[in-house]
Amino acid sequence: MIKSKRLFEQKKISHGFFNRKGGKSTGIYKSLNCGLGSKDKKNKVQINLKIAKNKISKNSKNIFLLNQIHSNKFIFIKKNLKFGKKKPYADAVITDQEKLPIAVLTADCVPILLYDHKKNMIAAVHAGWKGAFKGIIKKVINFMLMQGCEKKSIVAAIGPCIRQKSYKVKKNFMNKFLKKDIKNKIFFKRKKNILYFNLPNFVKSQLKSNQITKIDTINIDTFNKKNNFFSARRALKLKQDDYGRNISIIMIN
Repeated sequence: MIKSKRLFEQKKISHGFFNRKGGKSTGIYKSLNCGLGSKDKKNKVQINLKIAKNKISKNSKNIFLLNQIHSNKFIFIKKNLKFGKKKPYADAVITDQEKLPIAVLTADCVPILLYDHKKNMIAAVHAGWKGAFKGIIKKVINFMLMQGCEKKSIVAAIGPCIRQKSYKVKKNFMNKFLKKDIKNKIFFKRKKNILYFNLPNFVKSQLKSNQITKIDTINIDTFNKKNNFFSARRALKLKQDDYGRNISIIMIN
């Protein structure tokens, strides 16, 4: 489990960015696969989720997870809010409730954990390129501000994700970003006629453009096998038909 230095300083919360170590899954899912949407055995994933939860807090409720769809949709969990058995379809979750761990799953996309220490509100965001492109970060921050949070009191941690050196893209992918804003050119680099995209910096720029200044970036590449994270792109390269998911959790104590 990896912690953000900035979030670790906040004593009212617990958090962690988990890699693939310390779980019960086997094969391509070895070992802490937390993705119920994967083809892994569901009972193993449930055990892994409990292991991850206990690392955050043994006395908390079950981890609240989403059906992630690469969107700009978010869920706000307030007191006594009832959900059905099916997880909501969204890519971010916000709450001010204590002892409720909220989390996102990633396998190269960017996990963002947010905390406002004055309002005591947290958010977990799944920011793949699609969600980031569609403005999920701005929507989450705007909602938090509407709830009484302040830009200067929000701390953001950008978790382990695919780094630019590992993220090859096609020209039409870049053109999509340039069409939206020509300034997005800075997030692309060409090397030996191959284009590379800087997803974490694109995400960071969106936090900054929303006047969030307290930002911690954990500079770990999920694609690099040595770092022990699940990676969708690495699985594709190895011709594996599925992949595990890394979990990133935050909770108000």
